Amino acid sequence: MSEATPPPWFRPGIEALCVLEPDFARIEPAAGPLPWRWRPRGFAGLVRTVLGQQISNQAAGAIWRRFAALPGALEPAGTLELTDEQFRAAGLSRPKVAHLRALASAVLDGRLRLDALGNMPDAEAVAHLAAQRGLGPWTAQVHLLFAEARPDVFPHGDVALAASLAHLKGWQERPTPRALTLMAAAWSPWRSLAARLLWHHWRYATGRPAGESD
Repeated sequence: MSEATPPPWFRPGIEALCVLEPDFARIEPAAGPLPWRWRPRGFAGLVRTVLGQQISNQAAGAIWRRFAALPGALEPAGTLELTDEQFRAAGLSRPKVAHLRALASAVLDGRLRLDALGNMPDAEAVAHLAAQRGLGPWTAQVHLLFAEARPDVFPHGDVALAASLAHLKGWQERPTPRALTLMAAAWSPWRSLAARLLWHHWRYATGRPAGESD
């Protein structure tokens, strides 16, 4: 994941969030300034998120770099032109190949409208993405957070976020996804920043990348 100049609401949003949840104010003094990590919009960013499903950040990053280097791979039409051998050389499993081809077809035939996400409210955008087979709410939320720079999207099913909050609060057990969702409601309209801060804290606390923050 790349770093870039954050949007103008980034720092004011963090300041407002730390008022809503004072424990967040302890993260940056210990872990350092929160970097603004992002992914490309559209199909390329969605591919990057899909490649990161259920594998480590390091493995996902290596596969992404190999895949992105294939001619035309970051456009739906180009993905459909890739051979099985090219996919395998990039390190993609057979299910991932089928998934990316299905997503590319969905974009081309209009079932998946990535160019229209910017006009959709958060809940509608999550539902539109999650309706595609193999995406689901977590992938949709992560894509909207990192590729669309939404300020108030929270991947409530992310294990690293739950672990990070438990560590930050000194709890013995991680909150359940439902409990985490209810707690995160109090952080609106800056839930994306809350997720970024919690991932940032978890990297610091564990000394390794966590979740979808890299």
